[in-house]
Amino acid sequence: MRSHELDGNGDPVGPVVVGWTPRPRPSRTVMEGRAVRLEPLSTDHVQDLFIAYSADKSGRMWTYLAVGPFDSEADFATLVGSMIPSEDPLFFAAVDKASSRAVGIVSYLRIDPANGSIEVGWVAWSPLMQRSPVSTEAQYLLMKHAFEDLGYRRYEWKCNALNAPSMKAAERLGFSYEGTFRQAVIVKGRNRDTAWFSVIDSDWPALKASFEAWLRPDNFDVEGRQKKRLQDFRSFGAASTL
Repeated sequence: MRSHELDGNGDPVGPVVVGWTPRPRPSRTVMEGRAVRLEPLSTDHVQDLFIAYSADKSGRMWTYLAVGPFDSEADFATLVGSMIPSEDPLFFAAVDKASSRAVGIVSYLRIDPANGSIEVGWVAWSPLMQRSPVSTEAQYLLMKHAFEDLGYRRYEWKCNALNAPSMKAAERLGFSYEGTFRQAVIVKGRNRDTAWFSVIDSDWPALKASFEAWLRPDNFDVEGRQKKRLQDFRSFGAASTL
């Protein structure tokens, strides 16, 4: 059982966060990976994104998001126009470097510099990037930037508790489930219980090693299929041989 420091009244208190100062807010920076580049969202991305999202014929990718689906590029452009100036959420377009086309949107949000907490959200991956190295590397880049460049100590993921694919994705990426907030919000007129997940700064070194091992080119065959799962590198160590 973990022991805690006691204050002058004999009550347990948390450890002192030595040298802590508020963290900088994330800026509209470019994050460059091998397969994906994250760029500040702009009107230049509208056409590519609308085409990418149109590959979702059923509209299922929008089920748990607060917006969409969109009947026209003009309607979608209106949404993007409202997102571009936002500081929180701060939106990025995921550009597939193989095609040089934007294929998804993601954001930092609930940005709390004083406490060093930040959330990744508004994850709108099109069918062109779902279950691909592009989507995983995008998540890696965002997490790496938050912990290493900005010095945040807590990185959050939240989703509808009925959204099984999002829950599974969070666990695959190494987030720890923390609980469910019942009747948290109303989305599209329906109740949403919100599941909370997090990664903290002490988790990051091991997660970073597993991401980088999984993303190595030799972990993929000639058709781009993974040889080992991301979770396998966490289970057996990033130094495992392929």
